[in-house]
Amino acid sequence: MKHAIKVAAIYDIHGNLPALEAVLREIDRINVELILVGGDVASGPMPRETIERLMGLGDQAVFIRGNADREMVAHYDRSLPPAPDEEDIWFLRDQWAARQITKEQRDYLASFSETTDLEIEGLGSVLFCHGSPRSDEEIITEQTSEQRLRDALTGVDQRLIVCGHTHMQFDRSVDDVRIVNAGSVGMPYEGRPGAYWTLLGPGVSLRRTDYDFREAAELISASSFPDVDDAVEGMFSKPPSRIEATQTFERLAEERSRDV
Repeated sequence: MKHAIKVAAIYDIHGNLPALEAVLREIDRINVELILVGGDVASGPMPRETIERLMGLGDQAVFIRGNADREMVAHYDRSLPPAPDEEDIWFLRDQWAARQITKEQRDYLASFSETTDLEIEGLGSVLFCHGSPRSDEEIITEQTSEQRLRDALTGVDQRLIVCGHTHMQFDRSVDDVRIVNAGSVGMPYEGRPGAYWTLLGPGVSLRRTDYDFREAAELISASSFPDVDDAVEGMFSKPPSRIEATQTFERLAEERSRDV
């Protein structure tokens, strides 16, 4: 277990390099000891450049795996079957992103841990995961039922869990366990653009960083990312609201629970 005084948790970058650069500049100003990168780093419009920037962080960063990282590796290895639905835009985007990266970058994504725990001053042992401690694609929102949260946390010893995946910040508790969603740096569902992340130690601070959205939109629009206009709209001009995103995620979680 690594020890740290302050940790910046940055999740769900999704290949949005301008957003990542803005957050890293802010992190540099506040003397953060360690950066925890919480998965889904490159499935987005600038995958190669984003991974290159993250690799340059060296020992300053610890990485955990997101579902999109795992799926990009599988696409690179051509071990995923064809999309069951040709309209599955995220399947196509993961596939596209996997074709942009190098073998070295593929291996870098494949090296990420499923979860990790850090000892943080003022907070004790903190468990970091992408979706939940048991799955990198489990859905947890601020509206998730307490019973489903208890099920997702079965066997977890830590009293603070930091997750991502649903691209919305929250800070809630069930029983004596606190669950924090760090937010999304590159593709937030917060109703307004920005790069959302979390600072830990000695407390928990949900953060939002501004950057030049117009310049970023122009840069991303120039890529061949699938359905790039829709992506740019969702990132900058019409980001999904928390209400609609939560409703969508909870509906999906309910559908998945019926299929189990």
